[in-house]
Amino acid sequence: MKTLNSHKLFQPLELPCGVVLKNRIIKSAMSDSLGDGCGNPTDAQIRLYQRWAEGGVAAMIIGEVQVSPHFAEKPGNLVLHSNSDSAHFRELARKGTSNGAQLWLQLGHAGALAHAPISIPKGPSAIDVPGLTCEALTTQEIQSIPTEFASAASMAQSLGFSGVQIHAAHGFLLSQFLSPLFNKRDDEYGGSIDARMRLLIEVVEQVRGAVDPAFVVSVKLNATDQLSGGLEEEKSLDVISSLDKTNIDLVDISGGTYFPGAKSASDKVTAGPYFLDYARRARHRTDKPLMVTGGFKTLDRASDAIISGDADLIGLARAMVLSPDLPSRWLADPAYNPEFPGFSAPPEGGITAWYTMKLTQLGQDRETEDLPDLETIVGIYNLRDEEREIVWKKRFKI
Repeated sequence: MKTLNSHKLFQPLELPCGVVLKNRIIKSAMSDSLGDGCGNPTDAQIRLYQRWAEGGVAAMIIGEVQVSPHFAEKPGNLVLHSNSDSAHFRELARKGTSNGAQLWLQLGHAGALAHAPISIPKGPSAIDVPGLTCEALTTQEIQSIPTEFASAASMAQSLGFSGVQIHAAHGFLLSQFLSPLFNKRDDEYGGSIDARMRLLIEVVEQVRGAVDPAFVVSVKLNATDQLSGGLEEEKSLDVISSLDKTNIDLVDISGGTYFPGAKSASDKVTAGPYFLDYARRARHRTDKPLMVTGGFKTLDRASDAIISGDADLIGLARAMVLSPDLPSRWLADPAYNPEFPGFSAPPEGGITAWYTMKLTQLGQDRETEDLPDLETIVGIYNLRDEEREIVWKKRFKI
């Protein structure tokens, strides 16, 4: 049965733009935090995506590539702008598209969740609650955002990348406009779900118009914010219906938010994938290919989601950190599955820091080395950010 299931997982898929993915496995976006502090790729980051490409995935998504240096999620993010290091970006695109793999950039804008040491956070509305303070974007600032995304997408194509993913999940800017937790506006960008999705649709339309028809454009969308008062499934499905009328190539379904009080969706303890029920409902709203990300830890779970028709593509993140050649391994040995570590009472941010340090090891070809305890890892992770904050502020005059 496992061999039969895995065969379906390894069938190609043609996207609406005509691009054919060689299988149904995508390395989903993570904030790998491997930029140089000036928004450019490092040798370790280039090597990391080369290794994943060699490992057999159909496509990889580089998370948190910022369309503006002024609203970054972390000082390890990449930034696409006029003064980017084109040579390093081209090398990243070249090596990340080896072995028939696609390499997509997840275009983002952190908005209210912009990293405060290197920005002045701004979101749909002013917020002042414990753990989150931000200013409100002006209408003029909002109206300039689609152009920023479109410019970054055009640059991504010129540098050799295969596509982009528009980030409208996890509580970052476009997700903030969709969510009543962040969006209290009473103008054309707030109130009803149609108004709250206006900016996302404007971004999608401008990005699609800025790139070639065969360049992949996808959207990452929250099924739900998983927090009371946030975006709920019914309204998210309305967004799916509107995206169906656009020329995007797929919707990547995820969930969760970084609004204060919310738990990370990726740290959930669950027996299986998180968002398949939502994907099943979304099938009635769109003909676009659906990618489901979150909670896939075994070959059986991934292939069953494809066989059932609930998902067209499977997004894997932490599994690909533990086994960067996972697709090839599954082809060779359907009984293989990565061994996920168990963490007992981890410190805040400890699990994220652990996986981020593992990514660094992979990019440096030293993943066999043991990592220290979580408390030490968190300290190393934070110190690295502090060092790059200094570089970032100097580079971008912040």
